[in-house]
Amino acid sequence: MKKIPPVDLTRQYKLIKAETDSAVLEILNSGRYIGGEAVATFEEKFANYIGVTECVGCNSGTDALFLALKALNIGAGDEVITSPFTFFATAEVITRVGAKPVFVDIELDTFNFDLTQVEQKITPQTKAIIPVHIFGQPVNMTKLMAIAKAHNLYVIEDCAQATGAAWNERKVGSIGHVGCFSFFPTKNLGACGDGGAVTTNDSAIAKQMRILKEHGSPQRYRHDFIGLNTRIDAVQAVILTIKLRYLDYWNQQRQQAANYYQELLHSVTSIKLPQAIAGGDSVWNQYTVCVTQESLNKKLKRNLVQEYLKHQGIISMIYYPIPLHLQPVYDDLGYQKGQLPIVEQAAQEVLSLPMFPGISPEEQEQVAYALKDALSEI
Repeated sequence: MKKIPPVDLTRQYKLIKAETDSAVLEILNSGRYIGGEAVATFEEKFANYIGVTECVGCNSGTDALFLALKALNIGAGDEVITSPFTFFATAEVITRVGAKPVFVDIELDTFNFDLTQVEQKITPQTKAIIPVHIFGQPVNMTKLMAIAKAHNLYVIEDCAQATGAAWNERKVGSIGHVGCFSFFPTKNLGACGDGGAVTTNDSAIAKQMRILKEHGSPQRYRHDFIGLNTRIDAVQAVILTIKLRYLDYWNQQRQQAANYYQELLHSVTSIKLPQAIAGGDSVWNQYTVCVTQESLNKKLKRNLVQEYLKHQGIISMIYYPIPLHLQPVYDDLGYQKGQLPIVEQAAQEVLSLPMFPGISPEEQEQVAYALKDALSEI
């Protein structure tokens, strides 16, 4: 029985080992570890790839979102609408700048937030919307940008799981006012450590973010704003520059793997498969099914399935078991259990199967057969 991890980063590394090792050693020998040509080169190439004029590298996807909110002067008294079905950082940064996160329910087919509910949540205090292209699946940006324009709101795209995804042939991160990316190692474009970037076509926003990420300093030892220290280092930049050349190839492999999962699992009635949205090109950062029976013997059936798979050597993941509106830290926002029923249902049913470039058809077959066995035996 072969063990199958949720993601295997070593397969990527083996493909690019020689050029990566050489580039990293060159940086180490140069003594220039912060900033410099390596970072500037990556920022330029990533901006070109996304289809924007500006890219600002930073330390993480979390800091990318924070920089975007600060550069747009979003703070105390403002509201920002977003999804409750995402990693905590999306809402955390809203709170960190002093604004209030406002959550709307999701669509079970795509796991993206429900655009009809977005418009219903707009108030005079609303200043921005953060769509999350969850699991690599793009939000319908045509509808969202129309809503934002009608209400004069900023759109900050959370592209952490969606590097390379597109809506109507435009890369995510190039459609809203700002795009925010994570280069955490498990992302579609992953560093060998932490990293992030912000993209925009607005040079004034980019200039402000560059100042903010260097302690609010437009020039050395002069500080016009309270900023922070968030930089992408030269080693990560040079690794990402190499990986960027392979990104479309790796995303194609993810698409092929998603297609094969769909073929293997389409006849299984007790799970719900993810659905691609018309007009969108997903990059399948995750392949997430829903185990549709909520509970069994006082335990979630999804959890029992996950345990069964683990015993078969297959490691699956649960993204995300607690929606953001039910996180203890947000008790003061007043959300009640049952208020956002679709996301609460998803939190009990979602199960992400192994998904990464280079996963073999044989490995996927092992996953599919084990999943079918689990569903028949539990």
